[in-house]
Amino acid sequence: MKFHLITLFQEACDAYLSASIIGRARKEKKISVQYQTPRDFVDNKWGKVDERPYGGGPGMVMSAMPVIKAVQAGLTPRSQRGGAKHKKQVIIWFSPSGKQFTNKDADALTKYDDVVLVCGRYEGIDERAKKALKTLATVKEFAVGEAVYTGGEIPALAIVDAVARRIPGVLGKDASVEERRIASSAVYTRPETIEFKKKKYRVPKVLQTGHHANIDAWREKQ
Repeated sequence: MKFHLITLFQEACDAYLSASIIGRARKEKKISVQYQTPRDFVDNKWGKVDERPYGGGPGMVMSAMPVIKAVQAGLTPRSQRGGAKHKKQVIIWFSPSGKQFTNKDADALTKYDDVVLVCGRYEGIDERAKKALKTLATVKEFAVGEAVYTGGEIPALAIVDAVARRIPGVLGKDASVEERRIASSAVYTRPETIEFKKKKYRVPKVLQTGHHANIDAWREKQ
């Protein structure tokens, strides 16, 4: 499975995507992460990717064509997607007004071969880019959380993480995907008792019984 990040700040993304479980999944070739920068597709000598907004307003807006061409560079042309090797490709567009991204959406994205995540910056991306990209592949529009971020990189990293961990072998055991088992927000490990400021904190007795039905019932209550 390939993730394609369209971003002006590859270094900000790659630090996270090269570490821990996601980094190991990349090394073991369970997933691939590739980058395209709109700066490579501008037609000016300064590498300028933004312009003042039509109609006035604060800030700058990312130009449509560099974004469109960056996405296009990461996709397999429709003419080459036929036959037995048909590739499913999806483009993810971020917007605070988009559908809130959920675990169900993450499961759905595992069905695609290529997931392209468009990371906007400044005041956003010229809306015409989204309309044009719909001619290349399916476009899904998501919000990740209710906050507004400086750029699309943080939501993109969240989606790569959420989707990658669902790919068989990435976590080692499928049971490690919390939402597929009875999980609790409260977890414990050794030692059985810890002491802080003369007060002792113990692991709940039910977790030490080995009685799986009682443990599951306790977790559901949590």
